[in-house]
This record gives sequence, structure tokens and C-alpha cells, in this order.
Amino acid sequence: MLTYLAPLVVFGLVVFVHELGHFVAAKLVGVYAPVFAFGWGPRLWGFRRGETDYRVSWFPVGGFVAMASRDAEAMSAIEGNASTSDEAAPGVEGHQRGFNPIPHDPEALRPFGPKPVPDHRFIESKTLLQKVFVLSAGVIMNAILAFCVAVAGIWAYGKTFGGQFAVATPVVAPVLDSVVSGSPAARAGLLSGDSVVTVNGAPVRGWGEVVSAVEGSPGTPLALGVVRGGVSQSLTVVPDSVRPDSTSPRVIGRMGVRSRQRLIPDPASFPEALSLGATVTGRMGVEVVQVVKGLFTGAVSVKQLGGPIRIAQVSLEVAQSGLEPLLVLIAFLSINLAVLNLLPIPVLDGGQILIRVAEAAKGGALSARTQEYLMRFGVLAMLALFVLVMFNDIVGLVQ
Repeated sequence: MLTYLAPLVVFGLVVFVHELGHFVAAKLVGVYAPVFAFGWGPRLWGFRRGETDYRVSWFPVGGFVAMASRDAEAMSAIEGNASTSDEAAPGVEGHQRGFNPIPHDPEALRPFGPKPVPDHRFIESKTLLQKVFVLSAGVIMNAILAFCVAVAGIWAYGKTFGGQFAVATPVVAPVLDSVVSGSPAARAGLLSGDSVVTVNGAPVRGWGEVVSAVEGSPGTPLALGVVRGGVSQSLTVVPDSVRPDSTSPRVIGRMGVRSRQRLIPDPASFPEALSLGATVTGRMGVEVVQVVKGLFTGAVSVKQLGGPIRIAQVSLEVAQSGLEPLLVLIAFLSINLAVLNLLPIPVLDGGQILIRVAEAAKGGALSARTQEYLMRFGVLAMLALFVLVMFNDIVGLVQ
């Protein structure tokens, strides 16, 4: 059952952490934040502490933070009716609902009471540096989440944690799992469970070294040093000469064994995990940037983009493989969200930062018409992207 909840956990965690970053930053610079929610939509349950309603919403995936903004009233319906304008009706739409509604407080700011939000508590009243801090805090938190997951994964699973972004290549232990009857290995006296420690006197660490030595010695005797039941033994095997396929002129050696496919632990101390975690996180970020760059240059096809359905599929697949690959996915998706939110699209954090910088350079707020056009462009761009990734997801399901 927990495996099937993996898509909600993965997607919900990276979005929740992103919104938590915005919320903490808003609190630090004094922006009024009346709502911090786990999930989206109308209020289901929660409690008010101080001036913030900490709530669980009807759709419990991800998170949401409402910040006092003079331009945010049009979004109040989407945000769970967290209106903070002076025109908002006293009482509090959206806060009288749920299993434990918040009572009207005559001493509270809107939407919990009748008092208007002070001008200095709106995000528009803050300095450019404070605005950029609040807007970029979600990206920062996603990067921190990816780093923390990478550090924990490396500390728990070793230096091979991180999949294709790992700092060390997984090494299979040189332990025999099975020996084919009548094969060169069987004739040499090799048994299941034997650990190969040397080949022709040279120590070997992984199964790949044994395979390379055997393939490179067709018909040539090899002296294998093995450990069986804690006792060292020396055996000589003469690999058969075979061709990889009927059309290949090349001849390689085979001795008729299989390995146990057990990885050799490559542990890391906590200080090492901190350093290597930064490396793995950086590699993930570079990969996402390269993909985004490839989309603009045509090197990467838009058909490769996936949406919510694909994320759910991958989350389910990796959850069935174990905790380690699921942690890698969480870190990678968190970095994805961080990088993509920096794109200069008005509805994303990167676009909002550019707007605030443009306003500072202009010496005043952009006109209402300009902001409307920018937001329309951003919404249309995101809608087009959503339609594209959903189309790719559906095509993938059909195929």
C-alpha cells in the first residue's frame, strides 16, 4: 500500500518544501502570510497560531502559502479564499468552512478579522532584495532538500548512491553464484559461493575484473586465487574459446559461471557525505540545465518531456525497487522544480523576480495593463506546456 502512495509522497514533498521556503522567507522579512497549507483548495482542517492559519486542504498534495499582495485578489478563489483586501467582507470566506472553522476575531487582520493589512506588510512594500529573497526561497529550499537527501543517501548507502549522478561506479562482488556443469570452471573445481580474490597473482576487487581477465584469455590457463569457507585455495581454469556471435571474427574466453550480483559496499563518512552530496546535487542540476538548453536548441525533443502521469509511473516503479532509488528520484525532482522555477516565465519564480527587478529599474510598479499581459502570457505558456506533457503521457500510456 505504501508503494502505491509513492507518487503522492514524491510530488507532494518537493512542492511542499518549495512552498515552505516562500513561507519562511515571507515571515522573516515581515510579509503578512495568513495561510500556510498542506495541499491545495479549500480548507479542510487546521489551526490558527498567531496570524497564520496552518491548514490541511481538500487536495492533500504539495503545499500553498498565501502572502499579502495588492495584486493577488484575483487568485483568492484558487488559494482557498484567503482574501486580504480592504474590500473583503468581514468574517472570512473560506475560514468559516471545514471541520473546525476559525471564529471571527475582531482584533485580527483580514481574513480572520476586520482590520486591514498594514501597508508595510504587503510584499510590494519590501525592498528589491527582500522581494527577491522571498521569491527565490522556494528554489533555495528545493536545492537544500535535494542536497539533504543526497547526503543522507550517500551516508546510508555509500558512494554509489545517486544512480547516473553517483560519484562512484557500483562494483559487483567477485563471488560465484552458479557453475555450469561440464564447463571449464566445473572442471577446475570451482563451486558456487567461491570468492575470487586473485587472477594470475593480481588482486581483483570486482566481478568485472574477473570477466575481463577470462574474456582476454581464451584457451590460456588462468591461476585463480579463491576463498572457500574462509580457506584460501589456488585453482587453474582454462577458458573455452568462443565467439560473441556467429558473425564476429573475435574470439573471447568463457568459463561457465555466474556472479551473485551483490554490490560491494563503498561507505562514506558523514564529512565525506557532505562533500559528495554537493557533487551529486550539482550533477543533477547541470543535467536539468542541459535538458532545458537542449529544448531551446533542438538537441532535445519535446516528446521526451513527461508530466504528472509519467512522474506517477516512475515513482511507482522506483518505489517497487526499494527506498534508495526512491530517494534518488526525490532529489532529482526537487532539483528539477528548482531549475524550472527559475525560467523567465511571469507565473514562475524566475519571471516574478525579473518583474520585480524591472520595477526597481523603472522606479515604480509596472502598469496594470502590462502586468495583465505578462500574466496572460505566463498562463498561456504554462497551459501549453501542460497540454504538451499530458499529451506525451497519454501517448506513452497507449504505447
